[in-house]
Amino acid sequence: MKTIFEPSPELIRDERIYAQWGLTDEEYQLISGDILGRLPNYTETGLFSVMWSEHCSYKNSKPVLRKFPTDGPHVLQGPGEGAGIVDIGDNQAVVFKAESHNHPSAVEPYEGAATGVGGIIRDIFSMGARPIAMLDSLRFGELDNERTKYLLEEVVAGIGGYGNCIGIPTVGGEIGFDPVYKGNPLVNAMCVGLIDHKDIQKGQAKGVGNTIMYVGAKTGRDGIHGATFASEEFSDEEEAERSAVQVGDPFMEKLLMEACLELIQDHSDILVGIQDMGAAGLVSSSSEMASKAGSGLILNLDDVPQRETNMTPYEMMLSESQERMLICVTKGTEERVKELFSRYELDAVTIGEVTDDGQYRLYHHGQLVADLPVDALAEDAPEYQKDYTEPERIQQYREMKAFEPKIDKAEDTLKALLQQPTVASKKSVFETYDSMVRTSTVVGPGSDAAVVRIRGTKKALAMTTDCNARYLYLNPERGGQMAVAEAARNIVASGGEPLAITDCLNYGNPDKPEVFWELWTSADGISKACQTLGTPVISGNVSLYNETSGEAVYPTPVIGMVGLVKDLDHVTTSEFKQAGDVIIAVGETKADFNGTELQKMQLGKIEGELFDFDIEKEKAVQDKVLKAIRSGWVQSAHDCSEGGLAVALMEAAFTKELGLSVNLDMPKEWLFSESPSRFVLSIKAEDIGAVEKLFGSDASVIGEVTDNGMASIQTTDQLLECSVGELKELWEGAIPCLLKSKV
Repeated sequence: MKTIFEPSPELIRDERIYAQWGLTDEEYQLISGDILGRLPNYTETGLFSVMWSEHCSYKNSKPVLRKFPTDGPHVLQGPGEGAGIVDIGDNQAVVFKAESHNHPSAVEPYEGAATGVGGIIRDIFSMGARPIAMLDSLRFGELDNERTKYLLEEVVAGIGGYGNCIGIPTVGGEIGFDPVYKGNPLVNAMCVGLIDHKDIQKGQAKGVGNTIMYVGAKTGRDGIHGATFASEEFSDEEEAERSAVQVGDPFMEKLLMEACLELIQDHSDILVGIQDMGAAGLVSSSSEMASKAGSGLILNLDDVPQRETNMTPYEMMLSESQERMLICVTKGTEERVKELFSRYELDAVTIGEVTDDGQYRLYHHGQLVADLPVDALAEDAPEYQKDYTEPERIQQYREMKAFEPKIDKAEDTLKALLQQPTVASKKSVFETYDSMVRTSTVVGPGSDAAVVRIRGTKKALAMTTDCNARYLYLNPERGGQMAVAEAARNIVASGGEPLAITDCLNYGNPDKPEVFWELWTSADGISKACQTLGTPVISGNVSLYNETSGEAVYPTPVIGMVGLVKDLDHVTTSEFKQAGDVIIAVGETKADFNGTELQKMQLGKIEGELFDFDIEKEKAVQDKVLKAIRSGWVQSAHDCSEGGLAVALMEAAFTKELGLSVNLDMPKEWLFSESPSRFVLSIKAEDIGAVEKLFGSDASVIGEVTDNGMASIQTTDQLLECSVGELKELWEGAIPCLLKSKV
């Protein structure tokens, strides 16, 4: 047998090999001095390095995460398990979570995105839920170079290629473009599942003598140190690290999902716990399952199914090979499990047992190769309260005069804005996804939120992902509030009542006080918005070190939100329905241009103080819109966001190429203001009285839908007249045109 050299504990200490794996000198001293009272061997050092990485331990972000409200009357499971769970009545619940796969997607965009999808799907079915929908939130650099075009096309292919193969529709998402993401794209995936209360599972290993079983694909050398890789900055010199990116097999994941759901639903009498082998693979799933239950574990690594020869304990434990789960079952029932998984042509192998001493022991070739307190791995990573300092730019922005756009012809500005990649139609992207597989999708990509029916009921789930990172760059706290508020507006515009959120907190290097300040203060904003809107944080993840050669991405806390549509009759979409309907503008428009699409387009950058935002006012407006929808008065509803009122009006007109005639008491520049808390509604003429009574001063009639295919918008200083068809062509053609153009 081939002998593999592993450095001795003394060499690991003397050569500081642990530092290459992300452990600090202080952390190594804590492990060797306080926890073990001896030098850790090669395998043990590797276990600590991944479990104490930011990606697994949240050692830099736990103080931030404690700010979030995590419970509420409908929350059945908050943060701490594979995904969060919210009650939706009738003994059913919705299960959802979002995850980032940013670093892997930067070096291997197809597999990085695909395995990100695979991991989040496993998080959902490990809870006992059947995944019913996928969403994504993506950020790229500008589409002015071949590398970014390649990343976009491969990431999109990877997302669709994995989830759709399993039979899960990709129903919604968002894509933004800014130069700061050029070297470090953000790839966030969200999965939503349905569950009956009786099937809810936990990732736990308890009951002395109970059996630990490994099920699913064999273990290879892919993804080793993936968690550490996700906890480091990029540099231009090291685009390598490809071995830290896993390779996925969606067809095997489909088999694994069906086998696990059958185990959960038909064999609940023997199943003690189940958990996905995600980041940090076998070590994280096994140590976390034991730690949560207050147990210990013995694992025999000779029995781990391996697809490569001469794998070391270090490699087996740290591998992030895909499509694997760890389960704990009652002793003596192993054959039932093996028989079930064999029908799906999957491995189901006993690899260990539960003990009661709190120790984590690994055996390989008859030798004890690791002997650690299990809580030391899973719970006791040091926690850091990072220093934070307001960046100089924030004070500079406070002192700036508000940006005043220069507009000659509003028509030309509107055409240009509709072709900005962040505003332009993403149809060419989402058409590559299957949004209708399983035929439960009521509203797919392109409206404010996706809507998926709950079969056998009149209810549906509305879901969305949102974040305007430019706002957070100018004011993280206010921008954090606005990210949650926009997600809620999208849910409400679709006829749903916001329930809860999951988040992906994408930031730069937390060791830099200015970056940690962004994280710290935006969490205050997110928390306040969640409290006001009644949407607790039930799951999520933190992705730090999103920097390339010292340049951080914008603070980008992506908000994934799910809402309950109580009756399918309430489902509302963004497009105008018929000529003669009255157009209502909800909310107040002001001269709010800092951080907007218009400012970026005209200046080539964003700057200045972010405009005001009132979360209480936002809540009041949303409540009125939802009441109007449930009363049957609303024909269409659309959130007013990037590009402002003019863009929102055009997007509502594009689907059916209807026209509109609108008269506004504002200057032409305000057409492109991005004042928050606004909606565009269309209603039947006979409902004007009821709607005006409900909204009072919060809404005004601004015009009507026409059938002439023309957009006519009269401001106080200019008449904008355009063909809706011509504008739609520009809007839909912008991204395909950029992707085809040669740089």
